[in-house]
Amino acid sequence: ALDLIYDKRREGFDPLSAFVALFPDDDSETGEAKKTLADLPIEERLQRHIIDGEKRDLQKSLDEAMTQYKPLEIVNDHLLAGMKVVGELFGAGEMQLPFVLQSAEVMKSAVAYLEPHMPKVEGKRKGRMVLATVKGDVHDIGKNLVDIILSNNGYEVVNIGIKQPLQAILEAWKKHDADAIGLSGLLVKSVGVMKENLEEMKQLGLEVPVILGGAALTRHYAEHDLRNVYGRTYFGRDAFEGLRFMDHLAGETMATLDAEIVERLEKRSDAEKVIAKSRSERGQERPSGGGAATATRTRSDVARDVERPTPPFWGDRVIESVDLDAIYPFVNKVALFRGQWQFKRGKKSDAEFERQIRDEVEPIFERLKEHCQDDAVLRPQVVYGWYPVLSDGDDLIVFDPEDHEKEIERFTFPRQDGKRHLCISDFFMSVDESRASGGRRDALGTHCVTMGREVSRQAKALFEANDYTEYLYLHGMGVECAEALAELWHKRMRAELGIGNEDSPVIRELFTQKYRGSRYSFGYPACPDMSDQEKLFRLLKPGRIGCELTDNWQIDPEQSTSAIIVHHPEAKYFNV
Repeated sequence: ALDLIYDKRREGFDPLSAFVALFPDDDSETGEAKKTLADLPIEERLQRHIIDGEKRDLQKSLDEAMTQYKPLEIVNDHLLAGMKVVGELFGAGEMQLPFVLQSAEVMKSAVAYLEPHMPKVEGKRKGRMVLATVKGDVHDIGKNLVDIILSNNGYEVVNIGIKQPLQAILEAWKKHDADAIGLSGLLVKSVGVMKENLEEMKQLGLEVPVILGGAALTRHYAEHDLRNVYGRTYFGRDAFEGLRFMDHLAGETMATLDAEIVERLEKRSDAEKVIAKSRSERGQERPSGGGAATATRTRSDVARDVERPTPPFWGDRVIESVDLDAIYPFVNKVALFRGQWQFKRGKKSDAEFERQIRDEVEPIFERLKEHCQDDAVLRPQVVYGWYPVLSDGDDLIVFDPEDHEKEIERFTFPRQDGKRHLCISDFFMSVDESRASGGRRDALGTHCVTMGREVSRQAKALFEANDYTEYLYLHGMGVECAEALAELWHKRMRAELGIGNEDSPVIRELFTQKYRGSRYSFGYPACPDMSDQEKLFRLLKPGRIGCELTDNWQIDPEQSTSAIIVHHPEAKYFNV
């Protein structure tokens, strides 16, 4: 356990694997002790090295295998067979992502050891993909996972990185004579960039197949809407769906994938017809024209007679350092362990999964906490501020902190189509209310927080060194610590405003808004317009803590986040 906590890895010894071995999965045993690797036939032994993520005695096994098989046969017939099993186990929910990455690390080590013994063969290849995160997007974890899985299943990947314009993507495609292009992007704006790229590719007369992936992208949009734009588009839900795409491309069986897409679209069309018929029979046709839009201009029923607290200062402040020990308690472990690191229960019982979290995952978290603090991997900084504001319909007017009559910025928020007709501006004192109260102003909080660039630099180094599992862990740690800092600073801002007494004393309940008010980030349902980041950046000037906006209004470095802070007691998350 101490080897795991203090990361005492060395050649041939992985403390995580050693620790996991102390807790065998009883359900997978049949009463007989498992054979040791050395007892297995060499063909099965090679596969077990991959499936189990076992590096011990790997070179010895490869040397023995080369007495019977050519190096290329070892890779294609035995090692890749192991990776195929890994993919099947992952797809069935029987293997978690960190262990998939351990298998990929073993595969990479095995191929590297065999390469000097393999003659260089020009010409025939399995398949090659150019992979990129689209212009303006700084997120690379999904793209890099695709790179890991494809490259360790025999495919060549030309990974050209983040924030890539179409010109650079097409230049790489031509230069490397690639068989396919993979486009990745996290937020809604990136989906728009993908569409623009495909429109231009269509105009250029290109027909190269394109696989698309990202959190904001849906299968139907990729396979229906974007197919209508370009033609040969496919959806990659995860890295293994990207592998399946390349397998069909290499096997010249893309017609199978196309037929599956047609079948899905036909089923959806049939379902939509049934729903439309049912609505029509019940007299629930959707309104047409501008009537609905006009109705939603009505202000919501949000209470107006609420306390309007005054902040301790107007303007902004820079916090150049925050103690990590103050941030760590605010890390959402569910988001980190299950979301970022993808330790999912799968077919485990609740008790088995809880034991794994306690005995395997928590020690990883503790080790990373110490590493990030001792080696200054995470360098938290904050810029935040309070601004006098008033609402005017859907608009929120921001005034100069030193001259409360001078407008310096204006946000226009969307209004909810149904339900309460909510709009963020409704949570603030209106212009009319201000006049009636003698010119008072309400208060808008804002903040931008970051973990700095060092964590991204170190994560990139781990990826390039083929240390895939640790790359996943460190990347996720940086992302969730940025979210934790945002949660911590929001709590401190509530305290400054004098409403912190309404906070839940249980930190994990803060993750579900058990406090007064709300924190809204641009790009999310209540305020989806990412371009409003420009206005926030003009107010706060986050460049002072090393943050800048990309072409798509995302914050660079990636482990950063920004928000507006609303104090109204009815302010909670909602969709428009």
